[in-house]
Amino acid sequence: MSTSKIVLVTGAGSGLGRSITLALAAAGHQVIAVGRTGATLDETVAAALGPGAVTAVPSDVTDPDAVAALFEHITGRWGRLDVLVNNAGIFGPSQPIDEVSVQDWRRVIDTNLTGSFLCAQAAFRLMKTQQPRGGRIINNGSISAHTPRPNTVGYAASKHAITGLTKALALEGRTHDIAVGQIDIGNAATELTAGIAAGALQADGTVRPEPTMAADDVARLVVQTIDLPLTTSVPFLTVMATGMPYMGRG
Repeated sequence: MSTSKIVLVTGAGSGLGRSITLALAAAGHQVIAVGRTGATLDETVAAALGPGAVTAVPSDVTDPDAVAALFEHITGRWGRLDVLVNNAGIFGPSQPIDEVSVQDWRRVIDTNLTGSFLCAQAAFRLMKTQQPRGGRIINNGSISAHTPRPNTVGYAASKHAITGLTKALALEGRTHDIAVGQIDIGNAATELTAGIAAGALQADGTVRPEPTMAADDVARLVVQTIDLPLTTSVPFLTVMATGMPYMGRG
């Protein structure tokens, strides 16, 4: 078992966030599970097994004051943060661009991009000053950070922007022993992707079912990345369901 680390996972109440949280706890890490809904976070805590521990902290990553309070709580209780997993995200509506409301656009960008920025900013401030200094940040990108699905302008734009955020943070993190990387995930079976197995709109206008993979397989890769020393970075990692229409999508 690796040395226990203090790990913050956003969007931990369901889906990939829950799978990642449970895998980290099973590996012996201390996990701070963050999400908007206390009830779903409590379900994550109840499902945790292994030598690690999971602490639920309800918070809204799109709210700067809430993020500041979250990190004050982390500093006061644990004194440091070793890893941030920026996982919180939403799809938003599946609509042509001329039908997308500004409110829906902002909701997707605020959650997927601004939320990741706010948490990374607070993590940098702590990781730069804690002793021993440094840490690791893993941003949840997506296959859509490279190739979008039809009618997902907000989601695709936010995930492309996550790639820029990852590169900028990795550059700034060099001199502070902060390793930053991104995991781009395709068709992990979660509540968020439940419809894909039944049928997903393709670039040629057809609707076809797509293969999915277990969310636990993604979680295992996150655990393996966290186990690496800070002298080793994984800038970009792609994991996807075998056979999904990505290579040559459309």
